[in-house]
Amino acid sequence: MIFLDNAGTTKMFDECVDIHRVFSCEKFYNPSAMSNESLKIAKLISETEQYLLKELDAKEGNIIFTGCATESNNLAIKGSLRSGNWEYVFSEGEHPSVFNVAKKLQLEGNIVHIIKLNERGQVDLIELEKVLNEKTRLISVMHVSNETGAVNDIDKISKLKDKICPKAILHVDGVQAFKKIPFSLRKTSVDLYTFSASKIHGPKGVSALYVKNKNSLKEVFQGGGQQYGLRSGTENVSGIMQFRKAVELIDTDKNYQNVAHLKELMKQELKYVDGIEILDFEGSPYVLNVVFNGVKGETMLHALEQNGVIVGLGSACSAKKAGNRVLEAIGVSKEKVVSSVRISFNAYQTEEEIEKVSKIIVEVYKDIKKRMM
Repeated sequence: MIFLDNAGTTKMFDECVDIHRVFSCEKFYNPSAMSNESLKIAKLISETEQYLLKELDAKEGNIIFTGCATESNNLAIKGSLRSGNWEYVFSEGEHPSVFNVAKKLQLEGNIVHIIKLNERGQVDLIELEKVLNEKTRLISVMHVSNETGAVNDIDKISKLKDKICPKAILHVDGVQAFKKIPFSLRKTSVDLYTFSASKIHGPKGVSALYVKNKNSLKEVFQGGGQQYGLRSGTENVSGIMQFRKAVELIDTDKNYQNVAHLKELMKQELKYVDGIEILDFEGSPYVLNVVFNGVKGETMLHALEQNGVIVGLGSACSAKKAGNRVLEAIGVSKEKVVSSVRISFNAYQTEEEIEKVSKIIVEVYKDIKKRMM
């Protein structure tokens, strides 16, 4: 089976499996306890926090470990809420774990601005500049779209925030960007940054939230006060250590070049096939949208799986819902949306695999079209 739904999840590195056994069966101690063994574990977590700050190229701040990116995004947004006449800004392109929180805030009577996307799938900076003001409390935007691969210019968004509402909090969902595209927090005004292990060949069940200033955030549930009082509960030590190992194993620049080559190879194999349309938003090389005119995307997905290829229909968190909110927001017709699939690569796939998949895609599409005649 060739897996091309890597924006949804990735196969875990073998090295992470070995670490899981060590920290689950041998060094299994609770980092909040007072034994010497527990203190050693707490120190390892602290060292991992500093290591990840360095990987983010952050000048200052802390790392809060969570159970998933959805939790990190919710902590970032809900932990930033304050009473009063504040305004909150999101974009149409956000992941459901951000977008659905924004819609809930609207229903609760908060002033929420949903910024449109431009034709390339990026946050419309002209509209963003118009809605920002001194009452803006939070701006939450995605770094790289999980649906299209579109990359938002975090530097420009940071400068807009600094110019218009310097006291506002800037949260960035970086799940599809961390260790996939070159990036430095040091050069931005980002206050909160979400990233996750399962998208970079680490384990499921552990993610993180970068927090520049702990005082800007408040806890969203109560407990024993772990992790600076912002995320109570015993830390997932094994998951955190596996997360670090995954980060250590990734060469961002080398992987980027390899994936860009694989994506271009597939585009060349598909672009001249009658009925197949490539939606390339010139963003991250890790994501490619393909429209199979006349055939539903779901039909292609199941037919491809029967032929040994797994692709996606967009965010796994909303895959069972009809349509694709993000593609429609960019202006892709509903007819094309229904006929589209999301192909997402990982850097450890080969030219041979991509060439094989491309041929399978073409054969499957032509076969379905023939049987429909």
